[in-house]
Amino acid sequence: MQLIAFSKPLKNFSIDQLVKAGNECHFDGFDMCVRKGFPITPENALTTLKETTGVLRSNALDIPLITVDTDLLLPSDARASLILKAMDNADVRLLKLGYFLFEPDQQDYWVEVDKARLAIAGWQDLGRKYDVKICCHVHSHCMLGVNCASLSHIIKDFDPEFIGAYIDPGHMVIEGEEFSTGAAMVKDYLCAVALKDVNLKRIEKNGHGSLNKEWIKAGAGMVDWTSVAKELNRVKFQGPYSIHMEFDFEERNALSSLKQETDFFRNALNYN
Repeated sequence: MQLIAFSKPLKNFSIDQLVKAGNECHFDGFDMCVRKGFPITPENALTTLKETTGVLRSNALDIPLITVDTDLLLPSDARASLILKAMDNADVRLLKLGYFLFEPDQQDYWVEVDKARLAIAGWQDLGRKYDVKICCHVHSHCMLGVNCASLSHIIKDFDPEFIGAYIDPGHMVIEGEEFSTGAAMVKDYLCAVALKDVNLKRIEKNGHGSLNKEWIKAGAGMVDWTSVAKELNRVKFQGPYSIHMEFDFEERNALSSLKQETDFFRNALNYN
């Protein structure tokens, strides 16, 4: 099991600051963004990813997982082979893919599922070539894979050695999916878990109710982390767990906020 921090909210951190964050907050490494505008980009990944992992590993930290741009969906994309080659050279074995968008009023669900599965088949081949597992993230609202049930339509029958499910209890709450049921659907593919908390609020809409979400500090939201931990222990999940910290915080207090999140999840997940 690894408890790691998503580097998205730490975009402006230097590598020395990342080392400091890991040492002070006592987590195990990073879910590292390899994206345009970040220190590691698809274009420089071949050298920069290996250099960064080398520095981190020399400080008892790791990068078990990278997250790419949300629009990187096709294995034929020029960025794909560049990134996977860089990962293989740096011995980083999990990649979080972008998102297959879905507009119910404009697209046929099953047609889009077939398109996504065609792309996943190509990713499986690419993953096999570079020994990298491609992880599909559960994400609410206008996506394929809004919950584990939908995600299973995309990844079912692929090789779990190279295609994985990156599940997210916060997004599952938004979509109303029971965590244990969702996890059971994708347990053979389970490769990573995102950690963030959410509140759901009723708002007025045309004389009736609607739903609004608010990302919030861990423990102050609606995710039942006791049940999440119990279920993940039951299926013997070994990590990584990625702390997302999606709520608003002052950049100068990023380290303090990250330590609070780390401490909470270390306790909630019975992680030593």
